[in-house]
Amino acid sequence: MDILNIIVLAVIQGLTEFLPISSSAHLILIPQFLGWEDQGLAFDVSLHIGSLIAVLIYFKPQLNSLLSNWFNSFKDKKINSESRLVWGIGIATIPASLVGLAITSTDLDVFLRSPLIIASSTILFGLLLGLAEWVGTRERNEYSLTWQDIILIGLAQAVALVPGTSRSGITMTMALLLGLTRKAAARFSFLLSIPIIILAGIDETVLLIGQNHSSVAWSALLLGVTVSAFSAYWCIRLFINLLDYIGMLPFVLYRLGLGIALFIWVV
Repeated sequence: MDILNIIVLAVIQGLTEFLPISSSAHLILIPQFLGWEDQGLAFDVSLHIGSLIAVLIYFKPQLNSLLSNWFNSFKDKKINSESRLVWGIGIATIPASLVGLAITSTDLDVFLRSPLIIASSTILFGLLLGLAEWVGTRERNEYSLTWQDIILIGLAQAVALVPGTSRSGITMTMALLLGLTRKAAARFSFLLSIPIIILAGIDETVLLIGQNHSSVAWSALLLGVTVSAFSAYWCIRLFINLLDYIGMLPFVLYRLGLGIALFIWVV
């Protein structure tokens, strides 16, 4: 991969990871559309690690408080709203982890990278996001989530392993349907990204360690992480600040347009 390819894909990853438009779909389709060689899963995961760094930096104050209360819950044997949220993030991660293991062990991920599947999921879950924006009451915050709510969001996140669905999009969609405000839905979705990205990074790192290091372009991975982290941080910041003003409609329209364009391209 040359430097231009790396920077373009890293910027796209940073901008799309936390927007409800599917980063995986863009990382699959753009190289195909431009005739670039597939960058491989290792590079994709390195870009997600950049996104992880961004979300850890942005949410550092909240994460410090959440983790402090979580550790104190073991000592005090009491669960408050913040420690409960940490447990909820852990529980909501389980379905996607199990489905992810099943997909990678069967090579189903290769089949799911089909442009036709991506086009279908882009449109379908774009329409669902529009429905959630329309019917959601937007009266609750992330600390009001019940265990049932958390399980439903976790199951939704598992569906996002289908490219084109969008992990942030489907989790925010479910959160909106459950009555969360836009900002609360976004915050919970972004916090929920932390363990799933960590798990994906660990899995791919284990595979990379088993390879001949000369075959791994470590400099490309490092550049990808850096650019992805920078673009993702500013994307998170701007998205949360503007969300109440712009709502979800622009992303719904973008998804519908992208899905239709993909169908035309495939046919």
